[in-house]
Amino acid sequence: MAMNISKAYTLVLVLLFFTILPSISGANAGLGASFIFGDSLVDAGNNNYLQTLSKANLKPNGIDFKASGGSPTGRYTNGRTIGDLVGEELGQPNYALPFLDPNATGKAILNGVNYASGGGGIMNQTGRIFVNRLSMDIQIDYFNITRKQLDKLLGPSKAVEYLRKKSIFSITVGSNDFLNNYLLPVLSIGERISESPEAFINGLITNFRSQLTRLYALDARKFVIGNVGPIGCIPYQKTINQLNEDQCVDLANKLARQYNGRLKDLIKELNDNLPGSTFVLADVYVLVSEVITNYRKYGFVTASRACCGNGGQFAGIIPCGPQSSLCTDHNKHVFWDPYHPSEAANLIITKQLVDGDTRYITPMNLRQLRDL
Repeated sequence: MAMNISKAYTLVLVLLFFTILPSISGANAGLGASFIFGDSLVDAGNNNYLQTLSKANLKPNGIDFKASGGSPTGRYTNGRTIGDLVGEELGQPNYALPFLDPNATGKAILNGVNYASGGGGIMNQTGRIFVNRLSMDIQIDYFNITRKQLDKLLGPSKAVEYLRKKSIFSITVGSNDFLNNYLLPVLSIGERISESPEAFINGLITNFRSQLTRLYALDARKFVIGNVGPIGCIPYQKTINQLNEDQCVDLANKLARQYNGRLKDLIKELNDNLPGSTFVLADVYVLVSEVITNYRKYGFVTASRACCGNGGQFAGIIPCGPQSSLCTDHNKHVFWDPYHPSEAANLIITKQLVDGDTRYITPMNLRQLRDL
């Protein structure tokens, strides 16, 4: 009798182990899907399919992107974007394909989809200078198409679960609303001639609130929102304003900080008012500022000059292309071109977003968000 009790006890333990094991392993499982929205900082090739002046499908862009054998893919950097790197770190098996890529269909969308577009912004008029680009409103329209495809692939109830529990929605947007809208010369098509900074930023926040709430209504629950970086320190701004190496454009950075303060309040508001949602704020401004200020500590030789570009002291006027001057060591420059970080800088930023503390990302980092 004692032996039977012992065997029964052992059997119960074995059953308990195999019952608990899936939930333990599931806590560390890879990211289900990554849905990426935003601008050229995370565009993975959508603009390749648009008639636009904003393109990165020319060499030497992508020269260090191993997945393409060093060929340009439409990414505005020498290698991987932050979106690519975050997906890798969180265990995503494949990069999220651009929505406009003909291959972004069927089961491929279960890895997620990238809707980001070079020149795109929160406001629909942002980036008009490039002729065509996908604004945030259009990007969410496209996600709505993906949302219906997921219902067909998984069935409605499983699609809801997949989106709410296993997917992360990352949004990196806002820089173009200043650089290619508000800060354009007054005689051009910028908004400065008719709006105060406060009024313009109010409009940004109002639109962005509506856009994020719309994504929530489409079953997005885990969000990471990047604020606007120190746009006054990019090679383009430093070049056109004829600054010294250690200077940044005060107005551009002041506008970014002003917007970022309002964005922080918006994130708190959404966390409080949208049940079941988790909005994480990535402080890109602080992160990038730290890399620029302490660039030598991170192994860079310059945080001012573009690796690939032409024009002025910092090669900061003409975008990267076949005729551009190209630095010898792409990993030694914070900036790949007049606007965008190099893959080496993206790696540093990604590490802090995925595993960093609340100095850079709050209320939790992306690994914690994935496992939530």
